[in-house]
Amino acid sequence: MLVSRTVVKCEVIKGFMKDRGVVAGLLRLHFHDCFVRGCDGSVLIDSTPSNMAERDSPANNPSLRGFEIIDNAKARLEATCKGVISCADMVAFAARDSIQMSGADVNKLTQMFANKGPTQEEMVILSGAHTIGRSHCTSFISRLYSYNLTTTQDPALDANYATQLKQHCPQDTGATLVVPMDPISPYVLDTGYYMDVRSHRGLFTSDQTLLTNLATANLVNQYAMYSYLWRNKFAAAMVKMGKIGVLTGNDGEVRANCRVIN
Repeated sequence: MLVSRTVVKCEVIKGFMKDRGVVAGLLRLHFHDCFVRGCDGSVLIDSTPSNMAERDSPANNPSLRGFEIIDNAKARLEATCKGVISCADMVAFAARDSIQMSGADVNKLTQMFANKGPTQEEMVILSGAHTIGRSHCTSFISRLYSYNLTTTQDPALDANYATQLKQHCPQDTGATLVVPMDPISPYVLDTGYYMDVRSHRGLFTSDQTLLTNLATANLVNQYAMYSYLWRNKFAAAMVKMGKIGVLTGNDGEVRANCRVIN
């Protein structure tokens, strides 16, 4: 297991050297894998002529990235210890290394959780991952130009921030334009996300919605002020999320190629 983690970390570092933003992509990859059908590595499977895979669904394509890092690490491991390390484990290892390289406290990533399913607080904690990475304009453009029947722009969005976003995302924007989710520190896993949300500069509607509930709004304020508290809780929530729907024994398989079913 130590060898496999070392190999994955090596590939993540190589990817990071080419593109610092890939660490956010790998973290997002783990989220999307776990919250669809459980942490089973299915997000890595390619589409076929008769079936559209998770990775090509509108929710994931073209926003998910980092697949080549998983491919490279898997190829190296299959050459030395064939059929041992699952694709789901590869995604989890890569996410762990991405967190470490983004500046978070990873001590608690070695702990085990018995319960499954995120609590309301854990959902707020995991939302903090929006502090790194980028988003395609198409994921939030309705907040700028077509919010509802009575107003074109989301009134919950800071007006100056909305103006900045419009400069990067014109109304007729295509699917290729992207903006950082946290403009101040897009490559550092910090509590800038909560400061943004508190200032009505959360990029997504789901981010800003955290202020509409007293309990979640209090958590936003708490994590904006106490970064060390969020870092420890984020590490723990990541471990818990990684246990959602894990397949063991005959229920799952160790794929030789993470892109295809054996």
